[in-house]
Amino acid sequence: MLKSISNNSSSDISKSMLTPTDNLTALAEVLKTYWGYDGFLPLQIEAMASVMDGRDSLVVLPTGGGKSLCFQAPAVCRQDLAVVVSPLIALMKDQVDTLRECGIAAEAIHSGLSADRKRTITDAVRRKEICLLYVAPETLVRPQMLDFLAGQQVGFFAIDEAHCISAWGHDFRPEYRELAGLRDQFPAAAIHAYTATATPQVQSEISKTLRLRDPQVLVGDFFRSNLVYHVAKKNKSINQIVSVVDRHRDDSGLIYCISRAETESLALSLEKLGYSCTAYHAGLSDIERTRRQEAFINDETRIIVATIAFGMGIDKPDVRYVIHAGMPKSLANYQQESGRAGRDGLESECWLLYSGQDAMLWRRILENSPPDSRISGEAMLTAIHGFCVSTQCRHRGLVEHFGQDWARGKCDACDVCRGEFEAVADPLVLGQKILSCFVRVKENFGAAHVANVLVGSENKDVLSRRHNELSTYGLLKDFRISDVRDWIEQLIAQEFLRREGEFNVLKVTQSGWKVLRGEKTPVLSQAVKREAKATRESIVDSWEGVDATLFEHLRVWRRQVAVARSVPAYIIFGDVTLRDLARRRPTNLENLRQVHGIGSKKLDDFGSQLVELIAQQCSAQQLSTDQSPTEPPRIDPTNAATLAAFALFDQRLSLADVAQRLTRADSTVRQYLEAYIQTRRITDPSPWLAPDDLETVRTIAQYAGLERLKPIHDALHGQISYNQIGIAVAVLRNQAIETVSD
Repeated sequence: MLKSISNNSSSDISKSMLTPTDNLTALAEVLKTYWGYDGFLPLQIEAMASVMDGRDSLVVLPTGGGKSLCFQAPAVCRQDLAVVVSPLIALMKDQVDTLRECGIAAEAIHSGLSADRKRTITDAVRRKEICLLYVAPETLVRPQMLDFLAGQQVGFFAIDEAHCISAWGHDFRPEYRELAGLRDQFPAAAIHAYTATATPQVQSEISKTLRLRDPQVLVGDFFRSNLVYHVAKKNKSINQIVSVVDRHRDDSGLIYCISRAETESLALSLEKLGYSCTAYHAGLSDIERTRRQEAFINDETRIIVATIAFGMGIDKPDVRYVIHAGMPKSLANYQQESGRAGRDGLESECWLLYSGQDAMLWRRILENSPPDSRISGEAMLTAIHGFCVSTQCRHRGLVEHFGQDWARGKCDACDVCRGEFEAVADPLVLGQKILSCFVRVKENFGAAHVANVLVGSENKDVLSRRHNELSTYGLLKDFRISDVRDWIEQLIAQEFLRREGEFNVLKVTQSGWKVLRGEKTPVLSQAVKREAKATRESIVDSWEGVDATLFEHLRVWRRQVAVARSVPAYIIFGDVTLRDLARRRPTNLENLRQVHGIGSKKLDDFGSQLVELIAQQCSAQQLSTDQSPTEPPRIDPTNAATLAAFALFDQRLSLADVAQRLTRADSTVRQYLEAYIQTRRITDPSPWLAPDDLETVRTIAQYAGLERLKPIHDALHGQISYNQIGIAVAVLRNQAIETVSD
């Protein structure tokens, strides 16, 4: 195992590794002069010191850790040539363009250049006018290129995206293996490997393959507290996706899909719903991929829906969310792809939506791979599947996967630590029921069949095999089959069950038998059930019943009105209101009054225009009008939108101020505030409620109770608003808990 230094190391280590004072001063001056940075990020000094000293190094810094600077800044300080190996033309172009904008002489040689352009670059290298030369690995190992570089003063090689060397890495590139010959052909040049993701096994393989000499191994902290991780089973995934996108309507986001077809389909669906997005995959031409990537980087397109072909080395700092619409093929993939969110350090969301079919699709893709790749691929699929079904802190799972210890406790930045899951009442008994059913079917079936037996299904497979006569038949009939499937997957992840054979039948392991004997207890959980009561504010996260074409016409109308009034479009109406209009389709003022977000003033200003527009469009599309849809469940008080409000409440902003900043209704923000009060155990409601109002509600609550707001409101004859009563009740409940605790 390679000995490494992490950025959790003491400052004494950094001091002992510093370059001489003049080198350190030069590096600091370069950072300030060319990049405008006043200081170094963790481990950058140590990494740059290795380059300046000519000592080989392996640097693993998670996305956003500034690994490119670790070789770029020293290259500017040194007098020789730095050759940077990069796997993608787009990545080379991005870095070279960035360097040139900073005033640094950098070039790239790749297959997309004309012969004349290549000659111009090589002539500049001969004249020592270039300090950084980017090349692809396949270009570098060509005899002609090697002969050319042999005649130049090459100081060091920087192997970017070095995980591509390893078959256990998530972007294995066979041509990277050929870089092993650099050591013999350039014995005086140092070799430095850089990557954002590498397990200890991958780190060892990188060092061995590149034949690094006594390398300085620097591994950054994989915990990124600004990323909020959520993992969920796919369930009407378009609604799941747009609920995230809507929280970041004006932000940039990435959505990853497994297949090209799914990428195109999802991008088209989002476009029809009015989102600024485009698809990106390897089936597009180089020119088209470049055009779409640049549109995203330049904020001309807000959303990229992509396969894993997109994203390596993308430096866009303000990606506010990354959604995986399917399970990625490895934890390394997921760490790097999700890590493209929040590179600027601001809070961002990462969602992984998975289904049981995802692993099967990846296994089909693996079928044509070499044996070694199939073995490593299967191991990586097992690890990412375990991550999906685990009830362990998501950040902890990622950090430990990459070989680092976790000693932080709750991260407060994932669905598990934020309480979106709860433990089942009796996990031992539940686990025994499930495992015993596998024994009863002689361990010859998979998860789907056994789940059907446990819930008492009468499908033909269960009945034809007479499994309805087993003692375990219907043992879990009071639960949803999706819950039972989840528990089976959790038992697999905890190695109480294992898949075997071509048909993935499930066998009880030795640990599983310990559960059956009561010697070991599994950890089983389920998602916290949302309150079923409907509220108007819940519309914000739902696309059910919305006509996409009408919604788009309403968006066009809103834009025209906003331009005429010289105000932002959301001042006219928010998207929540437009969706409710496209769902209810009111054609008279009375029904229009029932739409979310339309008060008296806006009814007077826009009512006639809206009902006329809606009537015309519904007639043209033959849509039913004046609908009264069933309202979906109320918003979840632990979701990301609520938590985004927490930061504003921490600043003691008023309910009205928070509502304005989040463009939410006061009643919605009141629910956010109630969740905040409950979570923070607030017992002093100022500045959100006057002391006299609190005491008034306290007096009435002695008779009306704290269970419901309406009896209190009725008793006060409307003297105090529902919003104020809700805040008061939340505080009074905390005070009651505190009194009992005392």
